Parts: sequence; C-alpha cells; structure tokens
Amino acid sequence: MNTLEKLKNKVLSGKMIEKEEALTLVDEKLEDLCSAANEIRKHYCGNTFDICTIINGKSGKCSENCKFCAQSSFYNTDINTYSLLDSEEVLKAAKYSDDKGVLRYSIVTSGKRLSDEEVDKVCDSVRKIKENTNISVCGSFGLLNKEQYAKLRKAGVTRVHNNLETSKSNFKNVCTTHTYEEKIRAINEAKKAGLNLCSGGIMGLSETMEDRIEMAIDIRNLGIRSIPVNMLNPIKGTPYENNKKLTNDDMCRIVAIFRFLVPNASIRLAGGRGLLPDKGRKCFLSGANAVISGDMLTTSGISIETDMKMIKELGFEVGIWNK
Repeated sequence: MNTLEKLKNKVLSGKMIEKEEALTLVDEKLEDLCSAANEIRKHYCGNTFDICTIINGKSGKCSENCKFCAQSSFYNTDINTYSLLDSEEVLKAAKYSDDKGVLRYSIVTSGKRLSDEEVDKVCDSVRKIKENTNISVCGSFGLLNKEQYAKLRKAGVTRVHNNLETSKSNFKNVCTTHTYEEKIRAINEAKKAGLNLCSGGIMGLSETMEDRIEMAIDIRNLGIRSIPVNMLNPIKGTPYENNKKLTNDDMCRIVAIFRFLVPNASIRLAGGRGLLPDKGRKCFLSGANAVISGDMLTTSGISIETDMKMIKELGFEVGIWNK
C-alpha cells in the first residue's frame, strides 16, 4: 500500500493527518490525489453542495494595508467607495439570491471593524432579511468583540466569516496594520457569542505549500468547518499586482490537500475562481464542495445560473452543510 492510500485510509477511519504527512501529498500524482480527496469528500459530506452569495455592504477606504486588497486606503486602485448600504439595498440583493435558490447570503464590509453604530445598522438589515426571505444570513465585519457578535446573532446572523488569509509565519509579509493573533481573537469572540464560523485564505500571496498547510491546520484546530479557498486576482495598484496567477492544477492540489486535512468541512471556492478556465469544475471533483457565486467584492464573479447548472451536472445537490 502506497503513502497516498495509507493517508486516505487513515482519514476515512476518522483520524486526522498532521503537517508532515500532508506535506507528502505535495509530490503525489495529481490525478490520484484528487480522486482520493473526492472519495473523502463523499464519505464525510455526501453530495451536498453549499452555495452562497455575498454583497459588498461597505466598500473601500479601509485603514488596513493588506497587500492583496483593492479596498485598502494605502493603494491607488480603481474601485467604487461607499459607506454602509441601507437596509433596502441589502434586502433587495438577499431576495434576489433567495429567489434563485441560494441558501446562504453574506454581508461583507470593508475596514478593520464596524463601529457600534454600524453594527446596529447591520442588525436592522438582517432583521429585514429574516422577515422577508428564507435565506440564512452570514457576515464578515472585521475584528469585532463578543458583545457585538452577540447582537448580530440575536438579529439573525448565523455565521461569521474572518479569513486568516495565510499562515501565521507569513502573515507579517501580507499585512502589518493588524496581526494574525487579532484575527484568532476575533474568531474566538464570535465563537463565544454562539456563532458558527467561516475562515480560509488566499492562495497566491507568495506563500509556500507549507504555509497553506499550516493555515489549514490552524483553521481545523479552531473547529471551523467552512473554509473559503480564494485564488489571488492580482489587482492593479496593489503590491501584489504582478504576482503570478495560480493554475487549475495548483488549485486542485490545494483543495485536495485541504480535504485530507479537514475532511468534514465545506471547502468553498471563492474569489479568483473566474480566472480558472473551467470555473472550478475540476476542483469540485478534487474535494471542494461549496462555492461563492455571483460577483465578488470588487471583481466580477460567475452567475448563479451558471453555477447551479454546473453543480447539477457534477451530481451535487444544493443544501446547507455544517449549519
């Protein structure tokens, strides 16, 4: 029995693999690795496919210097900037997604954190969504505290998103205005408030495969079971505008290894998917089982109709996984 088969059987038996074991998967034949990851996905998650949409609820003028981000005030990028959207606009987009059969909808805001006043405004929007749709509401609001998260939960938010972005050791190369530890603290505050959690990273920030694996293990240790896997879309005007774009094979290997590391998670293709020639189809046969559909925060995405067709063709069924 070869190493890949041994590790697959270990995961299927309910045991976790660790960093050194995951690193051996980097050199495995891609086709075999993806097939094994897909088998693990079927074992733990069946054919349930978790699809969500997002709205850029507050855009630009961000105080943070994340090198990948078009919304940072440190960089000269060509994006629309605006303050927190009013409830009617947020509700309109939620209704659209709900009517299209999407089961999750996330409000995402720029900035290090929302103020208490902004949290109250978001709560008003969430209450209107809950009154007028059947969609599950998630949110990404920066580095909030337990009390703010508790208020959002009471309004109807079920899940909070906060990407680690990269490994702890690489984070200082990506951002210096806040720390990896601050992100961990905010995630734990949301957990204390009773919210479900979503956290992943961006691939293509000059990180190594070891960085990616370390990040995935940290996410696993935090008990997170919704993991967005973004592919860097190099934005003109940011420090990473000339970073090399990852390939389909790169992304397939990454999601396959993540499936080995967190076998019972929703591994969600997110930003940058539109750069892939097949829009993620091969990744969905390599362990991924979730997606952000529609437009991203500052870039165009893939239509809900196109994604729904692909999901059906691949034998998945749209559903809420890891409530």
